[in-house]
Amino acid sequence: MTRNSSPRSLLFLPLLLSTLCTITAQSFDFFYFVQQWPGSYCDSRRSCCYPTSGKPASDFGIHGLWPNNNDGSYPSNCDPDSPYDPSQIKDLLSSMKANWPTLACPSSDGSEFWSHEWEKHGTCSESILDQHSYFETSLQLKKQTNLLQILEDAGIHPDGELYSLNSIRSAISDGIGYTPGIECNVDESGNSQLFQVYLCVDTSATNLTDCPVYPRSKCSSSSIEFPSF
Repeated sequence: MTRNSSPRSLLFLPLLLSTLCTITAQSFDFFYFVQQWPGSYCDSRRSCCYPTSGKPASDFGIHGLWPNNNDGSYPSNCDPDSPYDPSQIKDLLSSMKANWPTLACPSSDGSEFWSHEWEKHGTCSESILDQHSYFETSLQLKKQTNLLQILEDAGIHPDGELYSLNSIRSAISDGIGYTPGIECNVDESGNSQLFQVYLCVDTSATNLTDCPVYPRSKCSSSSIEFPSF
């Protein structure tokens, strides 16, 4: 024990360190709300496996709600003492299977996917969203944005045709009031296709907002395929 230390001050040290770590872990500037098109996930070299509940609907599925910083960095795996707990979200599981399906192989019920999203990203927003709120908020954001309806209303359909990247971006911007980030992948023939849409959400996880920075992964072509599913 040092000359200036006391047993009482040492008792408070673990609590102080825990508080400081929590403050650091929860520090971020906005969320990315990321949705993916299942047809593009499956029409790639890695292919896909439908979840054990069966083929998902032909609609955008949630990938995740990710805390991010204005400089493009992001926190991750912020709380190892807060593992994914399906008992906390029992009332959401049916909706999650429909709106947040896993397409990874081998086929599964989605628990591993949701666990990964919570433990890597969700734990970094625990000062705002507990585990139930994290998943519930994500489901609400998907319902609020309804990307497929926005695109189809603009004449952009998942029919395997090529559409200009600008028309896709403009349709979503007109529909929600904010410019999205668009990520492409490539099909087995090497054609660029619409894969993921990034929308930005403020730190309250309530309001869509302008993106201060866009994802590094973009599209290599000005015309991209919107594959069927």
